[in-house]
Amino acid sequence: MNRVVAVANQKGGVGKTTTAVNIAASLAAVGRRVLLIDLDPQGNASMGCGVDKSAVELGSCEVLLGECTARQAIVAVADAGFDILPTNPDLTAAEVRLLAAEQGRELRLREALQPVRGDYDLIFIDCPPSLNMLTVNALVAADTVLIPMQCEYYALEGLSALMSTIEQIRAAANPTLALEGILRTMYDPRNNLATEVSAQLLTHFAEGVFRTVIPRNVRLAEAPSFGRPALLHDKDSRGALAYMALAGEMVRREQDPSVVAAGPA
Repeated sequence: MNRVVAVANQKGGVGKTTTAVNIAASLAAVGRRVLLIDLDPQGNASMGCGVDKSAVELGSCEVLLGECTARQAIVAVADAGFDILPTNPDLTAAEVRLLAAEQGRELRLREALQPVRGDYDLIFIDCPPSLNMLTVNALVAADTVLIPMQCEYYALEGLSALMSTIEQIRAAANPTLALEGILRTMYDPRNNLATEVSAQLLTHFAEGVFRTVIPRNVRLAEAPSFGRPALLHDKDSRGALAYMALAGEMVRREQDPSVVAAGPA
């Protein structure tokens, strides 16, 4: 199962960080060695794991700029069983400095992760909700892309743009980049549009869509304010159980490669 997974969507507010934090916790709970990388300048993944981003001295910013190694910046998430490479507010400045670099700027994260890849079964990268140099670094470093999305009209447009971006990254820098899966988040089966969009996703992407659906859930939404994954906040909540189900689905896909998502049907 050793791979790097970019959790990405150019559209904000789709549950991307929630997914990154909670799938990391859920896979750690079933015995996988997991690292979560916060590559979003907002630092929500760090805060959601109980790390005060304003107090982070060594994080993803310093790793990208070559000021420290990934191993030096990684910290353990208390009680959760996984590690995190947190971020701090300087990450925005790091992006500007990367843009000014002449060569190899899109390879910084891939190269920084090489020494620690063998330490983990899965490395998740929480990407910013935009296509910038940070996201490009994540997609170049990744083996697969996990796409959280709400089942609504505008989300379909965003998905189309993201799939185009993935194709461009494949052509330019990472030819083996594959689709880990599309995850339906904040799902409400009472909403007719959500049901219709969900059906369209299954028609067009088939096995590329995770069968697990993440529901709207109050416990899931409030867990970040406590600095804990939902599994530690309320392990019996619908949100926590859904991410545990997703972890189980990912493990089954690992055991049966024939059902691993690879792209549109």
